[in-house]
Formats: sequence, structure tokens, C-alpha cells
Amino acid sequence: MTGRATFRDVLFGLLALIGAWVMGISAAGAHAGLVSTNPADGAVLDAAPSRYVLSFSEPVSPLRVSLVAPDGSRRDLSGASLSGSTLSVPAPAGAAAGTHVLSWRVVSADGHPVAGSLAFSIGAPSAMPAATTADDGSVRALIWMSRIALYAGLFFGVGGAAGLLAASGPSGRAPRLVRTVLALGLAAAPVALLGQGLDALGAPLAAFADPHVWRAGAGTSFAATLALAAISMATALLASSVAGRRTAAGLCAAALLGAGLALAASGHAANASPQWLTRPAVAVHALAVALWIGALVPLAASLGGDGLGGASALRCFSRRMPIVVAALLASGTVLAIVQVGAVAALGTTAYGRVLLAKLLLVALLLSLAALNRRRLTPSVLRGLPSAAIAMRRVILAEIGVAVLILSTAALWRFTPPPRVEAAIAAEPAVAHATGRGLMADITLSPGRAGRVSAQATLFTIDYGPVAPTSVAFVFEPAAGGIDPIRRIAENRSDGIWRAETSLPVPGTWTVKVEVLADGLPPERIKTTIDLRP
Repeated sequence: MTGRATFRDVLFGLLALIGAWVMGISAAGAHAGLVSTNPADGAVLDAAPSRYVLSFSEPVSPLRVSLVAPDGSRRDLSGASLSGSTLSVPAPAGAAAGTHVLSWRVVSADGHPVAGSLAFSIGAPSAMPAATTADDGSVRALIWMSRIALYAGLFFGVGGAAGLLAASGPSGRAPRLVRTVLALGLAAAPVALLGQGLDALGAPLAAFADPHVWRAGAGTSFAATLALAAISMATALLASSVAGRRTAAGLCAAALLGAGLALAASGHAANASPQWLTRPAVAVHALAVALWIGALVPLAASLGGDGLGGASALRCFSRRMPIVVAALLASGTVLAIVQVGAVAALGTTAYGRVLLAKLLLVALLLSLAALNRRRLTPSVLRGLPSAAIAMRRVILAEIGVAVLILSTAALWRFTPPPRVEAAIAAEPAVAHATGRGLMADITLSPGRAGRVSAQATLFTIDYGPVAPTSVAFVFEPAAGGIDPIRRIAENRSDGIWRAETSLPVPGTWTVKVEVLADGLPPERIKTTIDLRP
């Protein structure tokens, strides 16, 4: 077996492993996270609610909200309204007693669909109705493969058109290969839109002809990315075909700009705060990737045959690459810091593990580039045919590693960034409680197990002011096993009573607010609050 065949086998093997990984990633991976619901998951209500309220970590747009009754019948709900990152849906009248399942699908600002469900009971729990959400591995595979093809068109295609120009239009297979990759990327755009629509509605691959699927995909911010990408690739295709060098240069510049804008138009990196930093960083990163890996195919072609015709292209490539690589590493570092936040998240989150895999591949690519630059480039420029042939082989290896990098980066479509998970973890848990004569708005910050700050704002039953002489919180897990935790609250002259405590386990906690006030009988206001892990 030759060295080239061995490398090809390793490349295909790694692609197969990444493909198996993406097939195993849950489709429910969210890029906007659910923070709280009303009713809470698992709640038992005395009467049917008038509205269903879902609060997310960032703004979302509703795609579908449905209610499954105890008898298994499903009803799509309408009239959803948005206030910031909170979605409110009117509840239908005449809900039967028993356990209901509320299912929802929304799309976050970064263009990624988010789905989930919660169960609640009216009167008393009953058998759980079936409320399965489509989890079609073929849809995830379609999304992943279409992303790889789209990235190939943007980076190898658009960048390759610019590389052809820099290499003075090498003859042979390079122009045909660049045009083929651009055509592949253009063909992948509608397929990617289909995958987005299927995922948005939780529909199976068999629903590819449903117009609702295509409308759902077109209604997300990812549609803007696809439109800009298609324009960019079409412009690059034209640039690779025109005869005038000045015209081709202008078209290549426009195509490269379009590629950067396309990836900055959607995605969780582009939508991270502060966007004045992240969107330009995404555009610069995309532009740098295109200029680097897009130049590899034309450069390898210019080194074909006896390899002596590529000296001019190699000089041009060597001059610009340090600036391009510096821009790529600087923009990538900015985006990684924003998205990951903490070093520990690299090993504890799916996003972090994908980033680590990508970084290892980038390190390999840089090593191959360093080998070319330090050991082979001087020999090629001196006219040694053997050095040119060796460099061409190393460049082909670089192309293979670049394909693996793009395939790994496409996995981020299925992984929420750690910043989203951290934002969800930091969100408070809130509840409103009513006693005999007093009411309380209660907040636990953060709304997860561990050290929390409890706050209560008190009112009379008709929303009048209250001046307590003392307030205490009592916490007890609904599942038992831990003695009640009592903490005296303090008022800092702002009307809010506060106490610090540690609630060691997630799940449902009973929270009591004990109030003593002059002229009023002692009051104990009671409610439950769900704590996240």
C-alpha cells in the first residue's frame, strides 16, 4: 500500500468516525436554553392554567407548540406571544383532568432549533400520554454533510478562486477542481435549507416535499447565511471563468467578502455578545480560512509535473500566509474565549470537546505548513524537482487535514456553547406564593443546586405594602431526606428580604416564608420551586 493510499484510508476512516459521532448527538441540543416554565415540569394543579409560559436564556421565535391530552390526542396551540425571551401561549379551555404533555419547538436567534416538552397534571396524575418528538438520525446526517459541502464551497471554492488568481491561473486540473467544489457548495445550499426546515419542525426526512418544511427553514436566520453563501460561490464561479485579470480580481474580492458575511449572518458564535466583536471576528476567521486552505489546491497544481513551474505561486503564498495565519489564530482565539468562557469547559462540554478536536487538527495542519515553509520551500525556490514533488505530497496531506477540520467544525451545529449553558445555570428560579393575608414574590439566584441567594418581596393580599418585624425562609426538598433548612432574612431598606443558604440537591423544593408583622397574625406563605442541577 502506498503512502498516499494510507493517508486516504485514514482520512476516510476519521470522517466515518465523525459521522458516527454526529449520528449519536441528541437532536435536542439547544443553543438557547429553557430557564423556567409555568406550570413547572411535574406540577400537579388544582385547575387548568389560563396560559403556558416558557422562559429561555435568550430570545426565540416559536415554531410549534402542542398539547397532548391524557387520552393521547394532540392539539396544536396558536396565539403565542413573545416578551423578550419569554414565550406565552393561551391554554385551551376545557382541559380534562389527568396528566398533559406540553411540547414546544422554537428557533433561537442563532438560527438553531430548540425542542422540548414538560408534563403537568390537573387534579391528579394519570398515565403519561405518548408525546414523542421525531429524532431522525438521517436528518442530522443530512445537516452535517450539507454543512461540510457548504464549507467546502466557501473555503476550497471561493478561496480556491482567489488562489487561482494568485497562482497566475495554473493549468491542468486545478481550475476544474475549484469549479467542481463551487458547484458542490451551490448544490448543498438548498439541501442545507431542507435540513434546517426538517430540524425546525422535528419532521422526518420523508417530509422533504412538505412546503411547511421549506418555509420553516427559510424563516430562520440561517437562510440569510445560505443566500449570502450562494451569491459568494456564484461570484467565485464567475471569477474563475472570466478572462480579464482585473475583472477576476474584483469578483474574487467580492466573493471573499460574501463568504465572511455569510458565516457572520447566523450561528451561535456570530450571535454571542458583544456582537460588535464577535461578528467581525467570525468574518475575519472565515476570510482567513478561505485564503489559507483555498490556496492549497492551486498551489499543489502549480507544483505538478517536474514542480518547477510553481516557484512564482509559492513565493506569493509564502509572503501572504504569515498575515493570514495570524488573523486566523487571533480571530479564533477571540471566538473561543467568548464561547467557552472557562478552560474547564473544554473537557466537560460537548462544544469544548469538539473545539479540542479541532485545535489538535489545526496544530497538525500548522505542523505540515511549517515543514513546507522551513524545509521544503527554500529547496523548491532553488529549483530542486524532488523538493517540489515532496512539497506537493505534503500539501495534499494538508488538504486532507483541512477537510477533517471542516467536518469537525460542522459538529458545532449540534452542540450548545458553554456560554449558553453558563447563562442558563446563572438564571434565577422564581415563584409567586399566596398565603391567608399576604403574598410573596420569591427568587432563588442562581436557580440551581448549591449556594443560592433567596429574596422575597412581600405584599398584602390586595397588593398593599407590608412592614414585617421579621422574616425567615424555610427550605425542604419535596423528596425528603434532608431536614428543613431555616434562615433568618435581612432587609436592606429596599423592601426586599434576603438570606443566603446552600441547597445541596436539584429537584423540587418546598419554600416557606415565615412573616411576623405588627398588627397582623403570624403568616407562613408556602410554595414550591424547581432547582436545576
